[in-house]
Amino acid sequence: MLHRSTGATALALVLSALAAGRAAAQTPSEAVALPDVVVTADRRAEPLSRTGSAISVLTREEIQTFNPTSLVDALRNVPGVDVTETGGPGATTSVRIRGANTGQTLVLIDGIRVNDPSGASGDFDFSNLLPTAIDRIEVLRGPQSALYGSDAIGGVVNILTRSGGGAPRFEARFEGGSYGTLSQSATASGSIGPWFYAFSGGGQKAAGFSRYGYRVPQLERKFGGFEADGFSRLGGYGRIGYDAGEGVKLEIGALATQTYNQYDAASSTLPRSVVATGPNRIFPDTPAESTRTFAQVFARGTAEQGPLTQTLQVYANETVRDFRDTSYRTSVANANTTTTASSFEGQRVGTEYQGDLRLGLFGTTTFGGRFESEEAATYSQALQPIIRARFGTLKADQQTKSVFVLHQLPIGERVVLTAGGRHDEVNAVTFDTWRATGAFLVPETGTKFRASGGTGGKAPTLYQLFAPIFGTATLRPERSVGWDAGVDQTLFDGRVRLSATVFGQWFDDLIEFNGVLARNNYYNVTRAMTSGVELEGEIVLVPSFARFTVAYTHLDAKDEATNLRLARRPAEVARLGLGITPLPGLLIEPRLTLVSQRFSAANETQRLAPYARLDVYGEYRFDESWKVFGRIENITDARYQEVLNYGTTGRAVYAGVSFTW
Repeated sequence: MLHRSTGATALALVLSALAAGRAAAQTPSEAVALPDVVVTADRRAEPLSRTGSAISVLTREEIQTFNPTSLVDALRNVPGVDVTETGGPGATTSVRIRGANTGQTLVLIDGIRVNDPSGASGDFDFSNLLPTAIDRIEVLRGPQSALYGSDAIGGVVNILTRSGGGAPRFEARFEGGSYGTLSQSATASGSIGPWFYAFSGGGQKAAGFSRYGYRVPQLERKFGGFEADGFSRLGGYGRIGYDAGEGVKLEIGALATQTYNQYDAASSTLPRSVVATGPNRIFPDTPAESTRTFAQVFARGTAEQGPLTQTLQVYANETVRDFRDTSYRTSVANANTTTTASSFEGQRVGTEYQGDLRLGLFGTTTFGGRFESEEAATYSQALQPIIRARFGTLKADQQTKSVFVLHQLPIGERVVLTAGGRHDEVNAVTFDTWRATGAFLVPETGTKFRASGGTGGKAPTLYQLFAPIFGTATLRPERSVGWDAGVDQTLFDGRVRLSATVFGQWFDDLIEFNGVLARNNYYNVTRAMTSGVELEGEIVLVPSFARFTVAYTHLDAKDEATNLRLARRPAEVARLGLGITPLPGLLIEPRLTLVSQRFSAANETQRLAPYARLDVYGEYRFDESWKVFGRIENITDARYQEVLNYGTTGRAVYAGVSFTW
């Protein structure tokens, strides 16, 4: 049962007092203004109101109201998206779309794929994101391999960075709060003649809490307490462009982040009988640490010649993950301590061409191709009890060649159809995919009916193919086919926006790890099915005073062989928000998250209880140049887990200030 929080009351009183001193301040917007165009749905800019795809957009303004040390908190507000952190901000973070596996979510930064080539499942670790560089995030749901190739089975998350342009603009943000958290960032953007630019940098750090066991009652009773696991992140971003006129534009950009975090590597290896007392007692959370680095560079040229727009880009990115794992046997003595250093290095270099041919009443044809080379290398070294030489455990590479075509055909002013296909060749593995969408517009009532269908494919990862002992060189691509249908409705001059979607998807040839000693390798075996309902809404209840938002997902995700729920997929997730503007310039927004029962492991084992979490965000704008803001997370101090026995935040308070000039 939710109860009144003294922290929430204090935050409201502070913000109200500030508002009383500045009655003429700017009023926060009554509703979050969505961008008029999206670029991910059909690989080019198009009106959001005319796409037949299920797509959601997170704006920079929305992202800034969430915890910058856990940027994916903003993604939790997108229907169909599920986020898992293994022990709070800075920990390994995974994102699933519509129940697909984490490696079946394709992640792009400015349209460039960033999934880790050295990862066992090839997923992207969202804890490496740099919040200050982001302009918006577009989440395209459903199989999209016909547009983007391998990995786009569950959907696509396209992270779009600031591009610059316009009058020079500078922004600085500072925030601090619970768990020793500090965050700061600065950005600069604008243009000088034909040149445009955007630069940003920032850092976050926190003393944190124990990744393992924190606020898990049965473990706290057994072990008494745990050491905190902190993290720090530092990153920078820059983009420079030149508009040569006559439709010619050139750009170069670079992004780099490094995240250091402490974590608990071997809690499960401690014998249950080993629970010492006194100053030398043994805890199950071990002193492990990791450093993860991501870097990307790109160069892009665009030329518009009559009805044809051509874009050519070259890019490279690298993901490096270094781990230092420590485990105890019977005591913490050096002779009974094992420490191992391991490294995972993934590199990608590629080039991609795209042409957009506008054919007037006959629509627009988008076509192109991509060539990409990926490498993965892994290393291991024993450090305790005996130091041994570092040795390579995997070194492999692969090349991807792809061609694609998509045609969009408007029929009058009410119907928009698209159809397209793609051929991918990843070394000797090939797969073909298709996609089609349709939108029917009724402008008189503010209604859009939409539907889409398509197939997805995911090539085996380098680790699954070539890892010593575990790899299987004959693996087939994972495949899926899916559909969705929905309606988007706008009422009362935009004061009400509602969206409802039903979907279904089937997965075949899923790659699993067989841990049975006789095999102990990866193989194609699993079939799965997901279906569900997604609801999204925003209602201005009272103009200039109250706004209500909702995002709801019902998901049925099962292994077809066992008819049991897939791990870490809750059946019901709802997120509700009520933004209140009691005084000009003042915004107070309580947010409630409701998550149903789910299972942390396969075959419906390791049950996790349902939970409700209440947060509140508040801000006061003194004028257009600066504001103060604050958050209280988990006001009711609810105890819950996203992964069995891994900690989540207790009641926490944060506050900050933002300057813009």
